[in-house]
Amino acid sequence: MILGSLVQPTSYAANGAGWANESLLQQAVYDTLVHADPDGKIVPWLATEWSWNDAKTVLTLKLRTDVTFTDGTTFDATAAAQNLVRFRDGTAPNKSFLAAMTDAKAVDAATVQITLKQPDPALLTYLTQAPGLMESPKHFGAADEKTNPIGTGPYVLDTAKTVVGSSYVYTANPSYFAKDQQHWKNLTIKVISTAATEVNAIKGGQIDGMNVIDATTVAQIKGAGYRVVDHELDWSGFAIFDRAGKLVPALKEPKVRQAINYAVDRAGLLKAAAQGNGTTTSSVFPTYSPGYDQSVDQLYTYDPAKAKQLLAEAGFPNFSMTLPQVSGFGQVQNDLLKQYLGAVGITVKFVTVPINNIITDLLAGKYPAANFQLQQDPTAWQEANFLLTTNATFNPFKVADPTVDGLVKTIQTGSEADAATATKDLNKYVTEQAFMAPYYRVKGFWAQNDKISAKPQAGNAIPYLYSITPAKG
Repeated sequence: MILGSLVQPTSYAANGAGWANESLLQQAVYDTLVHADPDGKIVPWLATEWSWNDAKTVLTLKLRTDVTFTDGTTFDATAAAQNLVRFRDGTAPNKSFLAAMTDAKAVDAATVQITLKQPDPALLTYLTQAPGLMESPKHFGAADEKTNPIGTGPYVLDTAKTVVGSSYVYTANPSYFAKDQQHWKNLTIKVISTAATEVNAIKGGQIDGMNVIDATTVAQIKGAGYRVVDHELDWSGFAIFDRAGKLVPALKEPKVRQAINYAVDRAGLLKAAAQGNGTTTSSVFPTYSPGYDQSVDQLYTYDPAKAKQLLAEAGFPNFSMTLPQVSGFGQVQNDLLKQYLGAVGITVKFVTVPINNIITDLLAGKYPAANFQLQQDPTAWQEANFLLTTNATFNPFKVADPTVDGLVKTIQTGSEADAATATKDLNKYVTEQAFMAPYYRVKGFWAQNDKISAKPQAGNAIPYLYSITPAKG
């Protein structure tokens, strides 16, 4: 099987590994402690079962006892604990995922215990990703550690045939413990970083599957005889950061933020800015979240008259905002936003910001809001800490909300049922209070020929390797 990848590995040392678009490259050679099925449900893998203490600060995992690393070393709880601590203290882009972990230790050869300083409802999800990658401790610090991975995974990197940065060649691991999940004798992952190169590779039959880089090429890809599987990962919309009204006093008023939601034509934006590749939404939560609610998801309709009424009621019938734009990106969306808001009394002025500065400037609180594309996370805890809580990454003005804090605390410490209810309540609250003005969930695409079948992965840009199987028939 030959797959395409937009990126090369950040590092093949497990404590420096990236994820998302490079997950296939890592999963080829490494197993994670647990797996996530395509819907995001946590299922056993290297760990066969797990349990929490009552305070949800100690996670105990029972491990398989029939697994070896490709250098012949036995995989056990000591190796698992060493990898976890090393990842937390390493250089990986997502090392902060284990920031709450104070210790990981082997209770016995088949039992590892993770201790947290506070509950982290996303920990098991993290252990399906880069923090859960298991590398042979004998290889820690080796001269070739970043380029020659030693894991327990289904494949072994053939360093002689691999061209770093271009083509990664793997052969089946002969001692792999899960032969029924080892679908290919040989695997090659080619780095393809432009849409034109991808289309040419597909037309030439050079790859079996890859994420589509540019949605406008879908027709060409289908014309080449490939099937296209769609998935929705991010939401695109008007991200309102200044909810305390520091730069724009009007944005402190919920009715003003609601007015913005009513002022935009989501269907029009989806058609004009994304060629219809997505689904309109009023919510920042994904459809696979326990907090998903159809009525909340489609709460705001296009109603300029109602927008004007709400602005008048809030005491801000007219005001202005200065927003950032990146040259060459999102121009249609920016033009339409300016038109929609201008029609109800909100004047928008755009200033151009270099692409390398846009995230830094937003997180520094230089702008009150922005047309932007932001992730939807697999768990409500991740979503809240990314976007909604006082110290969330994309809450640059550190706007506090007691209702949000209370619901997130229940998500963090409550029972599974209580957390699910709190997630629904959180979704409803932040949507009704118009924390943001999402337009649509962005549809992405995975292209595959008739040799393979892949299932999209909730919360990830590309399918997971173990969800790519030989096509039936």
